[in-house]
Amino acid sequence: MSYTTTRHEVHMPKVSRKHNGEPLREAMAAAGLTGPELSEATKEIDPAGRGVSPATVGRIAGRGKTARNTCELHTAWFVAEALHRRTNAPLQDLFSMPARSTTTVERSRSDAEEE
Repeated sequence: MSYTTTRHEVHMPKVSRKHNGEPLREAMAAAGLTGPELSEATKEIDPAGRGVSPATVGRIAGRGKTARNTCELHTAWFVAEALHRRTNAPLQDLFSMPARSTTTVERSRSDAEEE
């Protein structure tokens, strides 16, 4: 499992797309959405209105050399929620959740360090 660090220094796990993105591509087809259209749909989900870029959608849904098997949890959430609203496909059908972590990075921080 890999982790990235956010600006708050909290390690966020990455999720993996299932079956090289096939369920994701099937959900996109069922929703009638292209990559750029799915990108636009994620803006409706994102409270900040930014959504997921068309390039990122292409990487996680793609099959070629630029395809990626992992993405940030929040990216997967926006994509899955946008598709769920159109196809009822749940997040866990599209992405594999990370294994339960025993890391204590977040739990070891004092309340004073929290925002």
